[in-house]
Amino acid sequence: MAPHNPSRAAPALRKVLGPGLLMAGAAVGVSHLVQSTRAGAEYGLLLLPVVLLACLLKYPFLEFGPRYAAATGENLLVGYRRLGQWALWLFGLVTVGTMFIVLAVVTLVTAGLAGLLLGIEAPPLQLSAGVLALCILLLAVGNYRGLDLAMKLLMAVLTVSTLLALALTLVSTPDWSGLSGLDRLPALGTATGIAFLLALVGWMPIPVEVAAWHSLWTRERAAQTGHAPTLAEALTDFRLGYAGAVVLAAAFVLLGALLMHASGLRFADSAVGFSGQLVELYTQNLGAWSRPLITIAALSTMFSTTLAVADAYPRVLAAILDAAAARVDDAGDARPPRRGPYLAGVGVVSGGALLVLVFAGEGFTRLIDFATTLSFVAAPLIAWITLRAVTAPHVPQEARPGPALRTLAWVGLVSGALFSLAWIAWRLMS
Repeated sequence: MAPHNPSRAAPALRKVLGPGLLMAGAAVGVSHLVQSTRAGAEYGLLLLPVVLLACLLKYPFLEFGPRYAAATGENLLVGYRRLGQWALWLFGLVTVGTMFIVLAVVTLVTAGLAGLLLGIEAPPLQLSAGVLALCILLLAVGNYRGLDLAMKLLMAVLTVSTLLALALTLVSTPDWSGLSGLDRLPALGTATGIAFLLALVGWMPIPVEVAAWHSLWTRERAAQTGHAPTLAEALTDFRLGYAGAVVLAAAFVLLGALLMHASGLRFADSAVGFSGQLVELYTQNLGAWSRPLITIAALSTMFSTTLAVADAYPRVLAAILDAAAARVDDAGDARPPRRGPYLAGVGVVSGGALLVLVFAGEGFTRLIDFATTLSFVAAPLIAWITLRAVTAPHVPQEARPGPALRTLAWVGLVSGALFSLAWIAWRLMS
């Protein structure tokens, strides 16, 4: 065996780094800035183990995306197609059923934060259109290269600003008494507490269908650099991004607990209002000089999510159509998504999200309920076909997940199924 050469390994690793950061950027949106922070604000440190456990149980399925792409040279949608058209169209149904609504939600939150924190006086719809226009411009001009560069910059700013904010808060809060949140344990048994807990676990750190997004980003990165990643390289990239998403989730829980748990405030129901309260409390605790820091962290969090989502859904749509049209067997692969269909998808998905914001009105909440319910119901099925795809006969034996990872996947799959049933039961009774 050839000796390990760090000088050769480092350049190769730099060529594959990127998809993991895109996944992290997609993850650290409302689930982190709002739900994780609210978990700390409402329940102290009580739900921090729950957040970490949710991240652990979803790890296998999200890791299977880059694992499959590196092992087979295909994206995961081709893997679904190999299982049968039903698996591909199941994933397509979930994608089409959620894409406009999810992009509309993250865009609206991003636009609202931009208006609130930057003092921009404009209607939410105009701000949302501006955010979407900026995303379309970045994706149309830069394609994957522009997305990769923008996300690396955003994630660097987000990580540094968030961890610095947390460090300053830790220094200014020597007394942690009363932060355990054990006194809030009975509140988790109420309808409001159960609803919050289900949403927190279900979206933390990100839904399992993002494994397919990651596989597409992995293949696109390989096409961009001309370097096909080894399994070890692809997994290193994924683990760096995933670790970052988990660390940031824990950081936002801690920020919520340290800054807001003992504040006595009645927290706003809206994501934008809650985020504004976080910024104001941070300013009150550390001084006006800290406002730009937390503002940058909040806006970076939401814009990184919006940009990643605006890219992922069109990329998935193009890949689904290509996988469905192509002949897939052990000797061939579906062709990579083409530039034309991708750009058309960017326009369709962004336009559809804007139309949802224009015409949904009071029905916007019902649309969100529909999208979340569809995602929760389908999550165990998506996890199951992902596990089947990565353990299929055409995947090299040495690249398939080992016994420990398979066991964790089955624990996560059973837990996810039970969780989805609990979500359905709660929705039917509410």
